Amino acid sequence: MPAASLEYWIDALQTRGRYSFLRAEALGSSGLSAQAVGKALQRAVKSGRLIQPKEYFYVLVPLEYRAAGAPPVAWFIHDLMAAMKIPYYVGLLSAAALHGVSHQQPQVFQVLTDRSVRPVMAGRTRITFYASKYVARAAVLAMKTPTGAMRVSTAETTVVDLVRFAKAAGHLDHVASVISELAGSLEPKRLAAALGVVHDIPNAQRLGYIFDLVRRRNLSQAVHHWGQRRIERFQPLRPDQPIEKARENQRWRLWINAPVEIEA
Repeated sequence: MPAASLEYWIDALQTRGRYSFLRAEALGSSGLSAQAVGKALQRAVKSGRLIQPKEYFYVLVPLEYRAAGAPPVAWFIHDLMAAMKIPYYVGLLSAAALHGVSHQQPQVFQVLTDRSVRPVMAGRTRITFYASKYVARAAVLAMKTPTGAMRVSTAETTVVDLVRFAKAAGHLDHVASVISELAGSLEPKRLAAALGVVHDIPNAQRLGYIFDLVRRRNLSQAVHHWGQRRIERFQPLRPDQPIEKARENQRWRLWINAPVEIEA
């Protein structure tokens, strides 16, 4: 079929509620040579009708999202990760925002996978990936999107990950501010289970300390109960800062080497 028909095929996808496709699908539906299809797709990308996060993966851009350069990442992240053939879940600040937290990082969409993956641009939004060997075991939920569903970390998995990846989440002050907002949706037993998946003792100590700061005693107790037989040594609250003048926190066996400032 001619290039115009390929454009019609792309439009037909949108009418069926699909906003992404593989290059192989376009080739299989066209009857054109790979070169002709490639040129037609290239024109569509240049005109803003499509974006191309990966060489083999295209996303349709509806007219109302042309100014942003792409539809919301939530519309196609599941299909993108399926095309990349790697497990994933939406996490960190992106998951926190989906759970209703307002302290979010604009124009960055954060995804956890089981390997290192380079960032991908989707219009003005940067999709960043963080490697975690616990992706397959972490508690997640299927969150509905306008095009289907995507895997999102539960609130409990999210707070555990925020402390583990504090640098990616704006460092410990911002992490504590986000956790203070998420705390009301956390369930102590599920929190303990999330800690058990990663078994990261130092960051469990830091998480428990944050719960004490935000006066969430039930959550603090859940972390303390989980960690009391596992915590063996003192850890710095902030690993990137010196501990020479730090004060000791005996409950969490932490060196408090800098205060944590929580935004109201």
